Amino acid sequence: MSADNPQGWARLLSDKGPALANYFLRRVAHRWDAQDLVQEVYLRLLGTGGGDVAAIRNPEAYLFTVAGNLVKEHAQMRRRAPVSTEGLPEVLERLATPCQAGNDLDQELRRQRLADLMGRLSPKCRAVMVMHYRDEMPYKDIGEALSISPNMVKKYIVKGLALCRQGMARYD
Repeated sequence: MSADNPQGWARLLSDKGPALANYFLRRVAHRWDAQDLVQEVYLRLLGTGGGDVAAIRNPEAYLFTVAGNLVKEHAQMRRRAPVSTEGLPEVLERLATPCQAGNDLDQELRRQRLADLMGRLSPKCRAVMVMHYRDEMPYKDIGEALSISPNMVKKYIVKGLALCRQGMARYD
């Protein structure tokens, strides 16, 4: 376990974070995937035998080796299980339900507007929303299905809801 020096890894990632983000941006299709992968690098350094940063001869090379391995895993995962938006109509139905009893907007118009907003979300964010609101899956199960942490599931839900609410507020 690499809890020997988490501050050392945090400092290294702080110094090399922008370069690491650019590394991922050049190798993955979406900005949100690059952000996820930067976080995953840090989690792996802390949790899987990275040891003390001072004990590694070239910490920067080690960091980018971990990053390169993550890019390969990410590509394999996307080939094996592309994110599906099957069930999006059920999610749209649940989210389109007016929040206020006095809301005059037509249900179908709200559904169309919400579908447009959901279409603007990243594929992973949409998949999280579908799994949570249609399938009523807990964060942990969604995370396992999409190979992300439960905290990232929560962030995707918060992000998705915020974008949908902001977009719907503009229509009111």
